Parts: sequence; structure tokens; C-alpha cells
Amino acid sequence: MSPQWIAVIGASALAYALKYLGSTIPENWLSHPRVQRINSLIPIALLSALVATQTLAEKTKLVIDHRAAGVAVAVAALIAKAPFPVVVLSAAITSALVFHFH
Repeated sequence: MSPQWIAVIGASALAYALKYLGSTIPENWLSHPRVQRINSLIPIALLSALVATQTLAEKTKLVIDHRAAGVAVAVAALIAKAPFPVVVLSAAITSALVFHFH
């Protein structure tokens, strides 16, 4: 058996074990207010990290290019409480213009 298949099987077994262990946690532990608060913040942290790495990284290098301008405009639009389609379109247009004229 190749090392890749061992890694796939091992990762699958680990994923199954984590899912099983997660389903055996008592409900009263999960209903604790601190756990509820942490659980509500995890998606925000993960999406923020994803946006940061997709915006500022290219393979193993740190770059600041047209994507950073688009994210900056999106943040400004969100602060101004613009509707979501306006945020996305303004970020895309800004990124495209900076890319085109750079």
C-alpha cells in the first residue's frame, strides 16, 4: 500500500473518530453560554482568515495588489452599511480597475 493511501485512510479514520466524539458530548456542555458564544464566533474567524490569505498571499509570498484594493473598498462599503450586492460589485469593480490600470 502506498504512503498516499495510508494517509487517506488515516485521515478518514481520524475524521470519523472526531465526528463520533463530537456526537457523544453531553448536551448540557454544549448549552453553556461561553461555548455558545465561542461557537458563534468560529465561522467569522475562519472566513476572515480565508479572505486574508486569499487577498494577501500568492503561494508562499506576501503580496499587496489589486485584491487588497477590492477588499478595502468592500470594508468601506460594509462600514457605510451598503447592501450586500453593492459591497460585492464595488469591490469587484475596484479590483478590476486597479488591475487594468496598474
